[in-house]
Amino acid sequence: MGLHVDEHSNYNVLSRIATSDGHGENSSYFDGWKAYDNDPFHPIDNPQGVIQMGLAENQLCLDLMQQWIKQNPQASICTGEGVSEFKDVANFQDYHGLPDFRKAIARFMGKARGGGATFDPERIVMSGGATGAQETIAFCLANPGEAFLIPTPYYPGFDRDFRWRTGVQLLPIQCHSFDNFKITEPALVTAYQRAQTANIRVKGILVTNPSNPLGTTLDRETLRTLVSFANEKRIHLVCDEIFSGTVFDKPTYVSVSEIVEEEPYYDRDLIHIVYSLSKDLGVPGFRVGVIYSYNDAVVSCARKMSSFGLVSTQTQHLLASMLGDDDFTTKFLAESRRRLSRRHKYFTAGLHRVDIKCLESNAGLFCWMNLTHLLNEATVEAELKLWRVIIKEVKLNISPGSSFHCSEPGWFRVCFANMDDNTMETALKRIRKFVSPGNHTAAAQAKKKNKRWDAALRLSLPRRFEELSIMTPRLMSPHSPLVQAAN
Repeated sequence: MGLHVDEHSNYNVLSRIATSDGHGENSSYFDGWKAYDNDPFHPIDNPQGVIQMGLAENQLCLDLMQQWIKQNPQASICTGEGVSEFKDVANFQDYHGLPDFRKAIARFMGKARGGGATFDPERIVMSGGATGAQETIAFCLANPGEAFLIPTPYYPGFDRDFRWRTGVQLLPIQCHSFDNFKITEPALVTAYQRAQTANIRVKGILVTNPSNPLGTTLDRETLRTLVSFANEKRIHLVCDEIFSGTVFDKPTYVSVSEIVEEEPYYDRDLIHIVYSLSKDLGVPGFRVGVIYSYNDAVVSCARKMSSFGLVSTQTQHLLASMLGDDDFTTKFLAESRRRLSRRHKYFTAGLHRVDIKCLESNAGLFCWMNLTHLLNEATVEAELKLWRVIIKEVKLNISPGSSFHCSEPGWFRVCFANMDDNTMETALKRIRKFVSPGNHTAAAQAKKKNKRWDAALRLSLPRRFEELSIMTPRLMSPHSPLVQAAN
């Protein structure tokens, strides 16, 4: 006879992590993914389905990688040309990783950042994707209850990566559209002082460069401000640079590593970089994350922790050969930037023709789209009503700004690099039809249709996410056991 354990009983027999909703599935970001999973677009099999524009994935240059693999079969231990390496690769277990792999990663990091800084292979720490890298660095730098400051809007997955298992808090640095969401020193000071008033110890600042979701890069002045502030307060600065190789337009990308190398008086022990190959190469399934720290103690600790999420040696072996091919990586990065630029211009021009503007950007796999003029009122609830119409009626999965903790309703992140040209054109046609003068206005549709199918989009999840403040750390990403990992 089976033993039935109801949900209430689980709170007594399972851990707080297991019974919490800290992973963040109760969010509009995740619900959009569920809407796509339940009705995915296919040009032939399901042409009326939902088009996935909530996935920050770079599929524009996979053909170049496939071509390289065909031309270099010896790079894989699963081919006749490379099987002689099978025994050594299959049995390698060193936490440090394959030496050739770390050397190749370090060299590629410098190249992806324009050659403005060099990286030491001995400071490369492996992780199972950027997700694991973020959590590991949080474990190394802060105790439960301590906090990192983070500029808004920011990638929802940071709430999970930094918070869920570590107990570390994320406190907002409020940024605004009137100055293009730039991180300012007064905003930094205000956020730090608020934490002090609340008796919360601040251990660091977490930023993305290029920004997710803004698609903008931090200028040298802003980076100097961040490094100087961190040094002054004796707190850490963690720079997530996973989109560094996607910069397709001016201004030129500046890594925090350049600032550190230019100014010898900065305390390098406070500077840390998170990187991965998911965006620049477009291989999130390889789960290659990197922690690069200038702090010896952090490198040592993170390397010990890396045993919980090492990169497969088979993957290391292949990438060591691919990234070690300087001619290939130079051509790949140049072509990737060219294709990203072309796609970005095509998509934003299509939006502009129907009077939809995006924040001016020069990097990333997405646009920060401004739909404030389509809201009934400047509230999160109005934003979510419009979002439901776009998913249910327009059949586009885009991500509302409130799920990115944006303090201004009406902004949406929309991804453009995870589909082919024909699918992109279909998405633009749907948008044009939605906002055309002959159609009801988007705001009117949102108001009229919301009651009819408000509950339909809840899917299998509760709607508690809509009752949460946009600044609550419980609004997170769809990185869950139920869906594929992505940003």
